Amino acid sequence: MRYLAQTSATPLGLQIEDASGCWLTDHKGRRFLDLIAGIAVNSIGHRHPAVFKAVQAQLDRYWHANVYGEFVLASQVSLAEKLCQIVAQAQTRATNKESPPLQFYPTNSGTEANEGALKLARKYTGRKKFVAFHNSYHGDTFGSLSVTGRDVYRKPFEPLLADVVFLNYGDLSGLDQVDEETAAVIAEPIQGEAGIIVPPDGFFATVRKACDRSGAVLILDEIQTGFGRTGKWFAFEHWGVAPDIVTVGKALGGGFPISGFLAPLSIMETLSRDPPLCHVTTFGGHPVASAAAAAALEVLKSFQLPERAAQIGCLLKQRLHLLKRTFPDLIADVRGLGAMWGIEFSRHEICDAFVRLALKHHLIVCRTLHGRPVIRLSPPLIISEGELDWALSVMEGILREIRESPASTSRKQTQAPLSN
Repeated sequence: MRYLAQTSATPLGLQIEDASGCWLTDHKGRRFLDLIAGIAVNSIGHRHPAVFKAVQAQLDRYWHANVYGEFVLASQVSLAEKLCQIVAQAQTRATNKESPPLQFYPTNSGTEANEGALKLARKYTGRKKFVAFHNSYHGDTFGSLSVTGRDVYRKPFEPLLADVVFLNYGDLSGLDQVDEETAAVIAEPIQGEAGIIVPPDGFFATVRKACDRSGAVLILDEIQTGFGRTGKWFAFEHWGVAPDIVTVGKALGGGFPISGFLAPLSIMETLSRDPPLCHVTTFGGHPVASAAAAAALEVLKSFQLPERAAQIGCLLKQRLHLLKRTFPDLIADVRGLGAMWGIEFSRHEICDAFVRLALKHHLIVCRTLHGRPVIRLSPPLIISEGELDWALSVMEGILREIRESPASTSRKQTQAPLSN
């Protein structure tokens, strides 16, 4: 608390000593089932041996060189090849049309990926205007924040980028705002931080048509939804559309910090001229992170974890809707796809109490920020049915405890209990 900058007055304060698979262990030896996977990062679990082996092999060779693209770094090239193939195959499945050749630009974090995508869209189209959506979240740096549709994040840092128009997510009526002045439309396939908001069928197909009609670029932010989280490799596959630019991160690195954006060669090449090196990054595509990411992709593929996420989704849908029917006074809604679900509570204090009591019962969940009283569930895709069944049974017990003990929702309990 003295030396590390805090982003909250009441952090959970769990002191992690070890992590493996779906479990975290604290400094007292207590084990906690991780139902958020570092916010959809540890999709293949914590400390996966395949990633460990790949990282160890890269550490034995070299750690950092010039990653502007000037040097040929084998782990970076291998990752780019695998990733371009995976995204191209997803686009082909979504549209039944062959994907154009893609290229990957590696960065370090989700917001950097979105910054690069926005810059690329402007440079490629020569236009300035962006269309985004209310309640969206694309990151905390100035460009990404400018297309984030939540005032609670924006207002402390305004003025931001001009020429950004916000529309209602899922509403077709405002899409005439996508016009010949629009450089790009940027959207999350599922709005995560807003409370796991799934769009209506047909929405993204209409957005795609609006972009095609106006010549605008479609950017889909798959940073949280990508790599199998929703039951398909990428969420855009659910709605039969392909983006012009897709941003990726979180689960890509298997726990290591790496992100990036992909686009057809015809779009991406604009970053290499007028002038060259107009968008660079010191650590993007770091050799060790690239090796980790390439290994993580192989794990996702060989263990068919996107398909596993769809199975998890069937179980979660059934059990969460049962909880909603059992506790209608506590739960207002449940929604999601694959292994990405939100539970919306009837009041904020119930949501806060649930997070505290879950930690007391050795479950790690978290709420979405600054909005609806929603907790998100994004467990590792390797979670077993036994682990998931145990977690859901514990969650049912927590809800009964809240119902039977109104004191458990007292606003005075601001710090999550760390002891049994």
